[in-house]
Amino acid sequence: MHQAYLSGNLTTVDLIQWYLRRIDAYDKQGPKLNAVIYINPNALAEAAALDAKLAAAGKLVGPLHGIPVLLKDNVNTKDMPTTGGSLSLADYVPPEDATVTKKLRAAGAIILAKVNLHEFAIWGETVSSILGQTLNPYDLTRTPGGSSGGTGAALAANFGLLGIGTDTVNSIRSPASACGIVGIRPTLGLISRAGVIPYSFTQDTAGPMARTVSDATKLLNVLVGYDPADEATVWSIGHAEQDYTVHLKANGLQGKRIGILRSFFGKEPVHAEVNKVADRAVEELKAFGATAIGLDTPDLDAGKIAAEISVHLYDLKPHLNAYLSAPDANTPVKSLAEIIASGKYHPGIDANIKQAQALEQDDQYRLRLAKRAALRQRIMKIMVDNNLDAIMFPHQKRLVVPTGGYVQVDRNGSLGAVTGFPSIVVPGGFSPPTETAKIGVPVGIEFLGRPWSEGILIEIAYGYEQGASHRKPPPTTPPLPGEP
Repeated sequence: MHQAYLSGNLTTVDLIQWYLRRIDAYDKQGPKLNAVIYINPNALAEAAALDAKLAAAGKLVGPLHGIPVLLKDNVNTKDMPTTGGSLSLADYVPPEDATVTKKLRAAGAIILAKVNLHEFAIWGETVSSILGQTLNPYDLTRTPGGSSGGTGAALAANFGLLGIGTDTVNSIRSPASACGIVGIRPTLGLISRAGVIPYSFTQDTAGPMARTVSDATKLLNVLVGYDPADEATVWSIGHAEQDYTVHLKANGLQGKRIGILRSFFGKEPVHAEVNKVADRAVEELKAFGATAIGLDTPDLDAGKIAAEISVHLYDLKPHLNAYLSAPDANTPVKSLAEIIASGKYHPGIDANIKQAQALEQDDQYRLRLAKRAALRQRIMKIMVDNNLDAIMFPHQKRLVVPTGGYVQVDRNGSLGAVTGFPSIVVPGGFSPPTETAKIGVPVGIEFLGRPWSEGILIEIAYGYEQGASHRKPPPTTPPLPGEP
């Protein structure tokens, strides 16, 4: 896109108009993906201003000049509503942009739209009271994963070039896996959470989503860095790299040692389709120059990590209350208790938010934090003892679930979320085609690394992506007449 801008073959206005036509054709019409909550009414004016600056200066204003970005609607925007997907925050416009929003705008990006999420990022099907159910563009009978499923579905359908998700347990990587795109959950503290509606500051992070590792990496460059408004980012000093694109090496798998976390593979017939893709991925890693080391870890179980160690529900009440009750926030509700009393939320989150309201950060909470520290130590020991660059497993043991009240099961993202270690999901292939999934349902492969090893993970992911080339666009959202 930047080459086209600089050569004069494309203007930002043309590009934004093209993307708006795609959203109009496919979001509420055609397959009715139902991913977009709010379109930026100033997008074309912002595009025209960028075109004028390029014409006057002869150069781009920043690394994301004129690039349309889709923003999960729990990320603050001072000129557009930020609802968390909830009717309890309908029409709420924050007083200030989130730090990631500021960084995007400063880099020249256009926030094209705010997109759907599972309400307050609480679960993984991407259904909300503000918009309803978002559909998976590869199989309209299935969910797009979540909670950042609006970002995942919209990127897969090419409603924008880049997207922002947030991840507390699975929420960037689940839709990346389900929608055949790339999602990066960075080391906790690499990217600021200031101005993002919180779920659990112990585990929350924002992160890049895109259709390619290259684009996700360029977005990561813009997002990282210390922010005084988020104290966790102090740990990124000395660890954040200036330019992660130096790791975009086609031979990035050469010499890498990758542990295969077999305890995160399913063992039942329902897991067979995913296992076939993941087993092939192991062979592809070896073919592209990596050494695969089988790991014997019966003690590691993603479901138990989520149920017995994760602290997200313990954190939800105090951390969300802090956001809602901030003196300058001017939110229509000031606490989780007020949200519950309002009744303005999807019934699918009722049990979770009422459980969170009843929980306290007590001895059980502190026990979970101790288990979290032990898990971090356990994973580091596995990596050191086996001299590993990364650990690999399918993000989800079975295909993403259908719509209609089903709950996501067998997801493996809790390992990265609870440890705070970085991980990246890339397309690994598809299940066999069916009547509703003409080319199959995407299956994502996850690579997890040591803290601050994003560069190594990018080398692995890029090498795998370039060698395997598994991504295919969804057949439900084909090019429109006249599209380039």
